[in-house]
This record gives sequence, structure tokens and C-alpha cells, in this order.
Amino acid sequence: MLGFHPLRLPFMLPIAGTLPNAALLPAITRVSLRRIPPRASMNADAASASAPDAAAAAGEEGAKEAVDVLVQYVVLRRDLADAWPLGSVVAQGCHAAVSAVWAHRDHPDTAAYCAPDNLDRMHKVTLEVKGETQLKNLSEKLQAAGVRHKLWIEQPENIPTCIATAPCPKSQVSSFFKKLKLCK
Repeated sequence: MLGFHPLRLPFMLPIAGTLPNAALLPAITRVSLRRIPPRASMNADAASASAPDAAAAAGEEGAKEAVDVLVQYVVLRRDLADAWPLGSVVAQGCHAAVSAVWAHRDHPDTAAYCAPDNLDRMHKVTLEVKGETQLKNLSEKLQAAGVRHKLWIEQPENIPTCIATAPCPKSQVSSFFKKLKLCK
């Protein structure tokens, strides 16, 4: 028969009854919660307001570049989202996003997007198109304009399911996506 033995980890404090001075317990167990600042706004006005020194030093043109966020767009097919399990559709987006990043891993924008100090601040926008035709048309427009992206084609079924751009400045690619709906 197995017996129950409490797990003792090095960071665990002894219970109050075993402390020599139980009055210290509240002071020992207090946890400081630091306030996490909200995500920065995606518009240039809010970003330049949070970095006025950078904007003043670089001038108006340089300030726009300093606040131009790197973003990765992921575009899913709505018809698949209605017919497939949610996990399968999410996997398609993951496949396309990772593939786009990996295929363009040597590009400076991708390196900056994946830099250790940016990993917790990556920007992705997930959008949807109605079906396969719209997805292929978008891929053709992106290709014609030289926008780095990956059209994910699920195998072995050979079904185009998703597009993901490589990380790039929002100002350079947002016009291709402004008419698309957010994926819900």
C-alpha cells in the first residue's frame, strides 16, 4: 500500500506551528504583485507620446520608423473554420506562421521580431477570408507586391488553408489586409 508523503521543495516555507516566531509568518508570505503595463497602442500617436525623446531626436520621419511595429498577419479560411474542428484550424495557422518565420529567418525584420527581448511582445493579427479562391487571390497579390509570406497547403489533401506573412513593418503591408475581417 502506498503512503502519502508531503512533497518538500526547497522554496516551501514551514507551516506556522513550526516557525520559532509565528508572528513573522504574515511578513514572510506576502507576495508583491507588480503591475504589468497594458500593451502599447498600435497607432503612431500613442507610441510617439510614450517615446517623446526618440521622436524629437530622430525627427518626424525617423519617429515614424521608430514606432512602426513589426507584425505577422495570419489569414484563415472561414469555410474551414465552420467545417473543421477548432484545433485543426488553429494548427493550420500555426503551421503557416512558423513556416513563414523559418523561411525568412535570416531577414532583419524576422530577427528583430524573434529577438529575445521581443518574444513577449510579438504582434500577430488573425484575419479571415471566405474560402479557397479568396485565399489564393490574396497570396497572388502578396507575391506580386513582393510581400514575404507562406501559403500553407495541407498535405496530403493538397488544400490551401492559410496564409502567414513573415514579420514585417505594419506600414508596409497593412493595406493588403485592411478589407479583411478579424477572425472570430
